[in-house]
Amino acid sequence: MASRTVRLDEDTEEVLEQLVKGTGLSISAVFKQGLLALRDQLPAHPQRTPYEIYKELDLGPGGYGVASSSEAKQGIREAIRRKHGLGVSYPPGSQP
Repeated sequence: MASRTVRLDEDTEEVLEQLVKGTGLSISAVFKQGLLALRDQLPAHPQRTPYEIYKELDLGPGGYGVASSSEAKQGIREAIRRKHGLGVSYPPGSQP
């Protein structure tokens, strides 16, 4: 049988004391029943991986980016020009 050391804050210590007095169980028995109750709840809340959550998202067709990530600054410039109706586009490094 393993021995464990557990640190409890004051509120949790009070709850433990109430459970011991209210049930007549030992501290070990209260912890054991609590652990078993928590284990029984696990199937009700299965852990999903981030990828499983991602698969369920409807992100749409995509393809609406104005520039690749390596050309982000140029893409931002282009988006601002379009927003303000400037329409003038200069290649990188050749702006007047």
